Amino acid sequence: MAKQQNQYSADSIQVLEGLEAVRKRPAMYIGDVGVKGLHHLVYEVVDNSIDEALAGYCENIEVIINENNSISVKDDGRGIPVAMHKKEKRSALEVVMTVLHAGGKFDKGSYKVSGGLHGVGVSCVNALSIDMKVVVEREGKMYQQEYSCGKPKYAVKEVGTSDGRGTTVTFLPDDTIFTVKEYKFDTLAARMRELSFLNRGIRIILTDRREVGEDGAEFKTEEFFSEGGLIEFVQYLDSTRTPLINEPVYIAGEKDVTGDGQVVVAEVALQYNTGFNENVHSYVNNINTIEGGTHVSGFRRALTRTFKSYGDKNDMFKKMKIPITGDDFREGLTALVSVKVPEPQFEGQTKTKLGNGEVTSVVDNIVSQALQNFLEENPKQAKTIIEKVILAANARAAARKARELVQRKNVLSGAGLPGKLADCASKVSEESEIFLVEGDSAGGTAKQGRDRHFQAILPLRGKILNVEKAMDHKIYGNEEIKNIFQALGVHHNDQKELVLDKLRYHKIVIMCDADVDGSHIVTLILTFFFRQMKELIENGYIYIAAPPLYQVKKGKQFQYCWTEEDREAAITRLAGEGDRSKVGVQRYKGLGEMNAEQLWDTTMDPDTRTLRRVTIDNAVEADRVFSMLMGDEVPPRRAFIEENAKYANIDI
Repeated sequence: MAKQQNQYSADSIQVLEGLEAVRKRPAMYIGDVGVKGLHHLVYEVVDNSIDEALAGYCENIEVIINENNSISVKDDGRGIPVAMHKKEKRSALEVVMTVLHAGGKFDKGSYKVSGGLHGVGVSCVNALSIDMKVVVEREGKMYQQEYSCGKPKYAVKEVGTSDGRGTTVTFLPDDTIFTVKEYKFDTLAARMRELSFLNRGIRIILTDRREVGEDGAEFKTEEFFSEGGLIEFVQYLDSTRTPLINEPVYIAGEKDVTGDGQVVVAEVALQYNTGFNENVHSYVNNINTIEGGTHVSGFRRALTRTFKSYGDKNDMFKKMKIPITGDDFREGLTALVSVKVPEPQFEGQTKTKLGNGEVTSVVDNIVSQALQNFLEENPKQAKTIIEKVILAANARAAARKARELVQRKNVLSGAGLPGKLADCASKVSEESEIFLVEGDSAGGTAKQGRDRHFQAILPLRGKILNVEKAMDHKIYGNEEIKNIFQALGVHHNDQKELVLDKLRYHKIVIMCDADVDGSHIVTLILTFFFRQMKELIENGYIYIAAPPLYQVKKGKQFQYCWTEEDREAAITRLAGEGDRSKVGVQRYKGLGEMNAEQLWDTTMDPDTRTLRRVTIDNAVEADRVFSMLMGDEVPPRRAFIEENAKYANIDI
């Protein structure tokens, strides 16, 4: 007799009411439930305050990380309306806080443009918070409402009088939903800094009540305020690079594209430097469009056409033996393209690519005219830029030859893999992983300790080339980098896009010694991936291994430790009531100090190891940090290391 099938009827269809859908599928609304999603909650609330600022009603925003990891966001805007909503028959404040897709940004009369991406806003934050409290000050009175998991605890009530105005939102994320619960000050600071540059004249203060501030201050606090906007932003990004022109070029303009007063506003700041990387960052309504879109297309089109026209008109390219391409005009360029669009349409894998076709011509026209004026008025600087473009074109031709040499004998043509590669038996890339190991000695230990079925080992000799300061043809000519390209089975096409069709491993693990040299090598390899193979990071393929720092041992009992706190706890546990100088501590400075079995148990065994996946939370800040760490300027690098070095005596 056949098994009875589960009934599938009308009663099987579930309808999630209100904010239940957000709690059921949180990743659909905020991206994920890890570090990124947790911080995204703050951005959603701050976006509302920024909208008030864009409309001309808010000048100050305060963001506070409270002692219990709750967040408070306070602004001096108009305050969310509290009067009865005609359709919903309840306070407008409650509607905003508890109904998805409710808010002033959907009414063209309230906000011309607004931040945020999907319009889920503060109600989504409310749904994912175990507790939330909103205080509104407007029209001389103070109102309040509290919620739990998106549900009001009571109706909106008047709680006093007020001489001020604005909204204060305090929320505690639900730790049954999020996999992490601690906010990172630096992550929030990077976004607040970004917002202050993108919206000049707005003061944003970030306070961390979990930490004591400098110079005896009660709390750690950082204030962000920019008068120069994008000009200051591009100078900040290029602070560790050598500029090629005197001052950044600033361009601004707007155009009514619909005929009903809904204008597209475009702002651009650009600066040329002596480096070799293109760093174009774009924003739509304050959202970082990491996949670009029509605004970036308009900017690039205008840049290429205007510079090409100027160079041709002045006979600057007449000795060139190869044609100039758009890429050549963007080498050593740092640029910010920010547009405000009334009704943005997003596309792409992460919904961060602008799709509005009308924006291309708006940006193109505004940038073309301004650049043409700049070049005519500044012939010396124009000549310097064109000379840089000619050098870039010649270097591109050399890089193409070097790249073809790398690809000629790699896996794409069925030829050999690097001689040092100990490949895995599996040909299934989804289950295969490769360890990039520092040195032949550690590489030998890793080869002995690995699982040969799915783990490959590629030893790297010494420190690979610092790609931050190298031209492309030098990069492709470097032996260790050639080995990485060949082992992974990837290559760049003529548009400098990384082709992943033949990628042989879906986990690429950087495994280096836990000392200063090892950290430097990790940074060099990460710089290479960020500048040359960013797609691997964006797809989640890059990891950093976490070998233990110590083995704590007493008799036959031992424990591996990854932090100073782990070590102290292990010594206390193993010592028991006895003497702590009888507990032995071995500091692992190098992978070679472990035998194959120890390396497998601690660092390579999927059941017990810790791998740190490399992600890009903020592409703009990542660009600045890599430039600072691997560039020529020493003082900012020293300051960064001193601020971030938790174990200053790690190798003493």
